[in-house]
Amino acid sequence: MSPAWRKSSRSTGGTGGECVELADLEVGVGLRDSKAPEAGHLVLAPETFAGLMDQIKAGELNL
Repeated sequence: MSPAWRKSSRSTGGTGGECVELADLEVGVGLRDSKAPEAGHLVLAPETFAGLMDQIKAGELNL
């Protein structure tokens, strides 16, 4: 069964091309670029993903 990928609620709605998709995988949380799903995806442990989200929400990763 293939994972159910969903677009991040923080993506720009497709207008700017900045679309990230997430999926719950057996081994963790999958992240991929919706414009290039064939390029593969990253897999993060749930606690690592939660830490990443905390950093993003706190503005610690704004470039």
